[in-house]
Amino acid sequence: MDNSEEVREFLTSRRAKITPQRAGLPAGSRRRVPGLRRSEVAALADVSVEYYAKLERGSLGGVSPAVLEAVARALQLDDAERAHLLNLARAADGSDALTRPGRRATRKWKPHRSLQWTLDAITAGPAFVRNGRMDVLAANHLARAFYHDVHASPSNQGNLARFNFLDPASRRFYPDWDLVADTSVAILRTEAGRNPHDKDLHDLVGELSTRSEEFRTRWGAHNVRLHGTGTKRFHHSAVGELTLAYEGLEMAAEPGLTLTVYTAEPGSPSEEGLRLLASWAATEEAGTTTPVPGPH
Repeated sequence: MDNSEEVREFLTSRRAKITPQRAGLPAGSRRRVPGLRRSEVAALADVSVEYYAKLERGSLGGVSPAVLEAVARALQLDDAERAHLLNLARAADGSDALTRPGRRATRKWKPHRSLQWTLDAITAGPAFVRNGRMDVLAANHLARAFYHDVHASPSNQGNLARFNFLDPASRRFYPDWDLVADTSVAILRTEAGRNPHDKDLHDLVGELSTRSEEFRTRWGAHNVRLHGTGTKRFHHSAVGELTLAYEGLEMAAEPGLTLTVYTAEPGSPSEEGLRLLASWAATEEAGTTTPVPGPH
């Protein structure tokens, strides 16, 4: 993923999303491109047209924080998009060279004992650690049962994005599949801006782009997002429908990794569903075939 190409496509796509009316400008006529013209963005950011055109061609190296913030305001970027722009600028400067992780380091990562103990101490909901490529790196007992479908096929390689786009089981597991697909791609796009030198990420994006039109279309939209908290619906093959809240916590001791915990509303059918899932998981681990009744 060439940084200048990423910068060019990101800025162009954001400019195309802003209508003149939304920017407080007259709509006029004879518009040959969607969204704003380069000259309009330059005026809103208080820079010359030539300078903004240089930025949009992919040259973010050496750009001051004040100019980046002005461009972000002109393009009405949200928090995730603004952070993505700053990451792209840092990569263009080469200022991430001393802090970025090694290209293959994450694949060899293993949880230290205290982290696994912490995960195992969470017994009421699935808890797991993932990286920006959406590899599941560590999990508690309930998360392994929760993501049974992900691990059922070796071709998924424990990766949530591969499962999402290449495994037909994901269509059942995620009732809101399109929304989850949008989020998955936005997470990967965010990671591409934060760590453009990750060859494993390049390989994953190339594989998904080649094998999934759904992924390829979404990747081309250049959408990014912060994925910290919310609610999702699932359909687990053993216990049925689950509506779970989630919290994603950035790990201070392991930059780039996220600890995610799913929980159910107390007293809800989903809370009962998680209890049934724990019972099903224990049955599976014991190697018995006694069926676990579905949730009421």
